[in-house]
Amino acid sequence: MPATKKAAGKKTSRRWLKWIILGPILLVLLVQLYFFVMVCWYAVFNPGSTSFMRQQLSELREKNPNAQLKHEWVPYERISNNLKKAVVASEDSRFAEHGGVDWEALEKAYERNNKRSKVVGGGSTITQQLAKNLFLSGSRSYLRKGQEMIIAFMLETVMSKKRILEVYLNVVEYGRGVFGAEAAARYYYKTAAANLNPQQAARLAVMLPNPRYYDKHRATNYLVRRTALIQRRMRFADLP
Repeated sequence: MPATKKAAGKKTSRRWLKWIILGPILLVLLVQLYFFVMVCWYAVFNPGSTSFMRQQLSELREKNPNAQLKHEWVPYERISNNLKKAVVASEDSRFAEHGGVDWEALEKAYERNNKRSKVVGGGSTITQQLAKNLFLSGSRSYLRKGQEMIIAFMLETVMSKKRILEVYLNVVEYGRGVFGAEAAARYYYKTAAANLNPQQAARLAVMLPNPRYYDKHRATNYLVRRTALIQRRMRFADLP
């Protein structure tokens, strides 16, 4: 083979090797740029739907093509402070202090996961849960957890704590096809989110880790005990 052809072949090989290495890096950066742009958008505009909403609607329409989600956006001021305090007390007591990730809670969750040799809990903050609900899936893996943390830092950088809590309360799942505080208040208590009393708010907050289960099992001993505990803790919850 002539020297020129060998040189050309080596040059082509190096070019392919460069793209094999740089291609995935560029793809990851583009994905992060997309997430950041969307976070900036949601800082100003309310999300019409989330990744979790779209997934669940797709599942519901497999059985019923006409299925619709129960969801109604309400501004921060029209959500009872009882629910805000209950959610913070139950889900993320250090919400007003941390920068998106509660490292102490994350360390404890990591130790629990290692003991059971699987991911059973993530120690997620409200900000991390919002990141997951907006953009990701409900799967449990360290890769998804890492992406969740990156988006959480984006949210904390771009949005105020008040805006993060407002979006979270409006998009979080409260049962099969039920999303957001207003839909939850009307579905469970036939009232508006603004009118939730402390007991109602505490019960809704306790349901959040597994809302579909508690939608079907509304009188478990755990739910009753945990609701009473969160009611007591609500007085100490700091709101943005």
